[in-house]
Amino acid sequence: MAIDPKKIELKRYDDGMPSVLRKPTVYQALHFYRKSEVLVQLTKRFCERFLPKYGDRTVDQMVQAARSIKQNIAEGCTDGQTSTETELKLLGIARGSNKELLEDYKDYIKHHDIKEWATANKGRFDRLRAFAKEHSDVEDYMPFFDRWSDEEMANCALCLCHMVDKAMCSFIEKKDRDFVEQGGIRERMTAARLDQRASQKEIIERQQEEIERLRAEVASLRRELAEIKVGRGGDSGGSGTPGISGEPRISG
Repeated sequence: MAIDPKKIELKRYDDGMPSVLRKPTVYQALHFYRKSEVLVQLTKRFCERFLPKYGDRTVDQMVQAARSIKQNIAEGCTDGQTSTETELKLLGIARGSNKELLEDYKDYIKHHDIKEWATANKGRFDRLRAFAKEHSDVEDYMPFFDRWSDEEMANCALCLCHMVDKAMCSFIEKKDRDFVEQGGIRERMTAARLDQRASQKEIIERQQEEIERLRAEVASLRRELAEIKVGRGGDSGGSGTPGISGEPRISG
């Protein structure tokens, strides 16, 4: 089904000209981006405290997976101004990295025989989830990075990964629907050109109307001027000085 260019929402510059660029997403304000920043710092500290510093590739994999989530969200949202395809692709990569990190923490919990609170300690999990739901900034978690045990840090990471994934799914679905309804860069370019042509046509029509109004005004003034000239001509023909020949002659 073809997209009606008139239904595409276009951003406009200050002078009214339409833009083909989408409204930018302030990714720094997105809760799942902010939580991804928490995951980066939490994972770095987790690896420093509980995994071997040398000889274990898991450390690099976990840190890189956490970083990939954050970086691909930022890049995807930025590129989304010009390309929905690139945005969706990068957000998909971010989701994949989030899943990878989730599995790494699950593997750690399994191999170290510690509890996953979502199934083994519902009370602690509910309190942790409530905290993570209300707090999305690194500063909120930093005081705990050196106090929590590996069990607490791993369960916090799992909780954050699930929240990031759920929020990203909703965000990607919205972007997908926007693309289906609004189209991509090509449709926006077409809509912007048609909008600009329509604006130019409207300007030309207004100018033509103004020209016609001025022409009518000039014609009216010319008629008034002609009437004034005719009136003055009639007055000069009937108000001459009386004939001198009729006056009595004075003899000298």
